[in-house]
Amino acid sequence: MLRRPHNRAVETVAPTLLLMLFVVALLAGCVDAVAGGGGLLTLPALLLAQVPPVHALATNKLQSSFGTLTSAVSMRRRGLTDGVQLTVPFLCALAGAALGAVSIQFVRTDTLQVAVPVVLVAIGLYFVFMPGNGTESRDPRMSTRTYHSMVVPGIGFYDGAFGPGTGSFFTAAGVSLRGQHLVAATAQAKTLNFATNIAALVVFLIGGKLMWVLGGIMAIGQIAGAYVGAIIVHRGGARLIRPIVVVMCVAMLVQYLWKEDLLPW
Repeated sequence: MLRRPHNRAVETVAPTLLLMLFVVALLAGCVDAVAGGGGLLTLPALLLAQVPPVHALATNKLQSSFGTLTSAVSMRRRGLTDGVQLTVPFLCALAGAALGAVSIQFVRTDTLQVAVPVVLVAIGLYFVFMPGNGTESRDPRMSTRTYHSMVVPGIGFYDGAFGPGTGSFFTAAGVSLRGQHLVAATAQAKTLNFATNIAALVVFLIGGKLMWVLGGIMAIGQIAGAYVGAIIVHRGGARLIRPIVVVMCVAMLVQYLWKEDLLPW
């Protein structure tokens, strides 16, 4: 389905494969806009299409960047981020992700085997037992300066170095640490996730790892799915976001444990 002679990835792709990747990206864009975790669909699809792993990671960032951008713009137009200053956290997320994308090439990632499952379980449980069901804003537990200088770039570093669940992490942090309404936290998470995607994408672009045909087709699907997802967030609110976030956290946890061969079966 794909041929890669010498050192350059040449995309010779069957139309049926392109259609499959388009549909997968459309579904992923919708899921990502609502709860995060769309990469659970797109990255395995690229690998099943026999895309080399590094090229699959790079192409996944390319198409997901279009999805998060569409979600962020759509939610802005629907007034979900009106009056919110996102320039500083955007830049902090960008810097954190760039550092993570570079650092992961030189550091060991063994600690992620423990940290990632624990964080996913914690996020899932938080959304199950969330105070007030996320339907109202509360007093922040962390100052704006601390949140922007530590939490946002920390999550950005995670996305640049690893990635699964970044949107859910931003949403959970906004609700739990900044006391945001769940819908507002979800909307702002898309802008920050776009920043982290762009930073990692630039690193991959410099390395020449992008597959433009596949990424372009999937980007179209991501845009359509993200637009639909933004409508769902606007109309469904916390009532729909909470259960989807919980389901995606469980799915990401199972997928991660399976990938690391940590499941008992």
